[in-house]
Amino acid sequence: MPTAQKAAVIDETRQALQASEGTVLADYRGLTVQQLGDLRERLSKAGVTLKVVKNTLIKRAADQVGIEGLEPYLTGPTAVAYSPDPVAAAKVLAQAARDFRKMEIKAGILDRRAISATGVRELADLPSKDVLLATVVGALNAPIQQLAWVLNAPMSNLARALDQIRQQREAQG
Repeated sequence: MPTAQKAAVIDETRQALQASEGTVLADYRGLTVQQLGDLRERLSKAGVTLKVVKNTLIKRAADQVGIEGLEPYLTGPTAVAYSPDPVAAAKVLAQAARDFRKMEIKAGILDRRAISATGVRELADLPSKDVLLATVVGALNAPIQQLAWVLNAPMSNLARALDQIRQQREAQG
């Protein structure tokens, strides 16, 4: 039976997992206090929260939320990064893993399913949500712009032809 303190941690973790769009689990062994502070600062700037939670408590909270497939990744010390953006935590932790070399990404949670460390790295390589939306809007807007240009072309040509006729008549008269 969990103590009141463990029950509070499980409840806090459960709430964070429910609210998070993207969650990443990492092994932080080998990081210095300064590196861990730097990592927390990077994550904070990206709107990501980092918590160190016991694996058994993470498992209980994940079970309550309905997250499956997380058990194989719950070994050794685990830091959990919660993000309202599905990609932010993955991006920051993947960059930190490259910078610090000692930190290792264990897994991630996306759409209530566990994804491997490779999946987290692939997620980190995706462009941001804003860039993807801008690309889609640009792709949708291009045919409309081309249609407007095609429809305006005869009017523009007519205006140029009339202007040339006016210039010729002024030169003659």
